[in-house]
Amino acid sequence: MPGGNVGSRAAAGPCIGGRPVSLVLVIMPPPLLSLQDIHLTFGTTPLLSGAALTVSAGDRVCLVGRNGSGKSTLLRIAGALVQADSGRRFSQPGATIRYLPQEPDFDGFATTLAYVEAGFDDGAAGDRHRASYLLEQLGLTGTEEPSLLSGGEARRAALARVLAPEPDILLLDEPTNHLDLPGIEWLERELNGLRSGLVVISHDRRLLERLSRITVWLDRGITRQLDAGFAGFEAWRDTVLEQEDAGRHKLGRKIVMEEDWLRYGVTARRKRNQKRLADLHALRKKRKELRGAAGGVKMRAAEANLSGRLVAVAEDVSKSFGDKTVVRAFSTRILRGDRVGIVGPNGAGKTTLLNLLTGALDPDSGSVAIGTNLQQVTMDQRRDVLDPDLTLMQTLTSGAGDQVSVAGQTRHVIGYMKDFLFSPEQANTPVGVLSGGERARLTLALAFAKPSNLLVLDEPTNDLDLETLELLQELLGDYPGTVLMVSHDRDFIDRCVTSVIATEGDGRWIEYAGGYTDMLAQRGPVKTAAPVVQTKPKVEAAPRSFTKRMTFKDRHALETLPMRIAELQAHVMKLSKVLEDPDLYTRDPARFAATTAALDAARGQLDAAEAQWLELEMLREELEG
Repeated sequence: MPGGNVGSRAAAGPCIGGRPVSLVLVIMPPPLLSLQDIHLTFGTTPLLSGAALTVSAGDRVCLVGRNGSGKSTLLRIAGALVQADSGRRFSQPGATIRYLPQEPDFDGFATTLAYVEAGFDDGAAGDRHRASYLLEQLGLTGTEEPSLLSGGEARRAALARVLAPEPDILLLDEPTNHLDLPGIEWLERELNGLRSGLVVISHDRRLLERLSRITVWLDRGITRQLDAGFAGFEAWRDTVLEQEDAGRHKLGRKIVMEEDWLRYGVTARRKRNQKRLADLHALRKKRKELRGAAGGVKMRAAEANLSGRLVAVAEDVSKSFGDKTVVRAFSTRILRGDRVGIVGPNGAGKTTLLNLLTGALDPDSGSVAIGTNLQQVTMDQRRDVLDPDLTLMQTLTSGAGDQVSVAGQTRHVIGYMKDFLFSPEQANTPVGVLSGGERARLTLALAFAKPSNLLVLDEPTNDLDLETLELLQELLGDYPGTVLMVSHDRDFIDRCVTSVIATEGDGRWIEYAGGYTDMLAQRGPVKTAAPVVQTKPKVEAAPRSFTKRMTFKDRHALETLPMRIAELQAHVMKLSKVLEDPDLYTRDPARFAATTAALDAARGQLDAAEAQWLELEMLREELEG
């Protein structure tokens, strides 16, 4: 528009039907930060090939992409910490920009307060007050020695440092790493109240959904922008990939099949996960109906519907360390197929409770009876099982050839690698050079290759990108056994568990049917208002009550029942295999009917034997305790 000042006036415009139409010019504020046509190559591998990023005042941007796509590098270029090979970086003169790294550097600082205050430019008295305030809000005093901080404490100190100046732009790289649920929820509220423009990289879907209004997708070195929050990202991404796939076929370009699967398989996996999520909601509803009411009749009905597979029974379990009681009079029953999430702040005793329920730790009082024939696989995020000097193929095959045994079946290692988003070219890559997300996927591959019917997960989502999270949800959706998990990822809990055990303080734990969101709804808006009532009634393993003494007959049964249970399990398996024949009913209806009746009877005997063994085992522990 030539000449003049642009204000709120309408400018003369074209005529429609002989009548003039007014045009209102909306002038967008200039961006505070802009990256254009950014290129960067590491060695001979291009990482960024024309990436762009624009941030204006008050923007809420989430930066998403697979692990290794260059998200952190692009954020560091935005923070002027890395120099691009080519392209243009512009920031408004005087604009303040703060960058939160994944690994903060505390060198040269005697206390956490000194570290936070160093984030200010002028060191005014008001700055010191805000630094102290944020440290207090984050559970720190300011006197801590940085070298002695835990991972969670280091993350909170780093957050206080970047939040304290209230900069024009905040660049946050995985801000929820090492934070517990109360810390994540506090961070959400704090960021929502800031006027700063935000660019966030995070695997926490719930955080991204609640904070973002713009989504930037970094893929194969370039960026695409969606002018909407993360909640709309997956559907948009699928549309982009489908259009790209159609264009690829139309132009007749040939793409390597492995790359095609790795990228375009995302859409199919997400659709399968939507179906599994619907199945999970149905299972939660069924569990709530069967277990919500008190009384032994309902409990026994629930066992029958779930084949009577008792995994663990805890009765009035308590555990203390010194003067601190972390579990107080907790009771629960875990059945085969249950998916139980344990949530609470750091230090509440989540891992202790997990160890009690799996028999890895003995209670101070009460009893825990573990079911028979359990094969447990435990996954934590330390990844101590990985040898950095071995290749990916050697790790999966234990150094023996190119075959891997998965659930009793032999598979070629390359095909199994593809299931976990590894390309064939990575087969001989040393584990030590894999990214954190790739090591997490390798840990998953090792765990799911082992035969198990009880999967124990301690913070399984750490370092996983969004697509790998989808893969893990798919694996758990197909897993036929029982899952116990500790996690701070609210969205992951909502998508994967049938019940949540949450701390209520002072060592009290309550189990809620459903996921994390269901738990919040049942607990109510005020924590203290939640009724201190177990969602599940206390254990009643069989109709008879404990007699406080064990007869010779009881002791004999306790010794012989495990063998009897094993025989019944083998018999059930044998009859089940007979019924797997799809032509049996047509060929021999009499045998089909007889086998079906025998299978029902064997399952009933197995149920009764397992229940009797659990009751007697709990009685023995009570008398010997």
